[in-house]
Amino acid sequence: MKKLTRSKLIKKLDKVFSLYIRQRYAKNEIAQCFTCGKKDHWKKLQCGHFQSRKYYSTRWDEINCQVQCAGCNVFKYGEQFVFGKNLDLEYGAGCAESLYYKAKQLTKFSRTDIEELINRYNMLIKELN
Repeated sequence: MKKLTRSKLIKKLDKVFSLYIRQRYAKNEIAQCFTCGKKDHWKKLQCGHFQSRKYYSTRWDEINCQVQCAGCNVFKYGEQFVFGKNLDLEYGAGCAESLYYKAKQLTKFSRTDIEELINRYNMLIKELN
């Protein structure tokens, strides 16, 4: 079997991580947007990032990533101000600021790291279902 390229592995991890984030707090398949509170089937919602996906140090951070509706995540550019305020309310004062600084740290994931994360999130999804 041919080894997946690094970019394909990252794409695979993004997909499984998004599935996990959107399902982890869903009740009867319904999840709630972290920024506006809209409720919908988890499959119709998105995995929103407080700090952009371009920052690998927070790209797969479970606190940095929350369920968002397309309205907030895409059309309102992630509602970053509200997202940050809600992070501090949910996880404690200073959470948003610490994620901001964590995002700026250079982090390099090896192929093995990425593969382990894929396996981890596949297992967590199985546990949810």
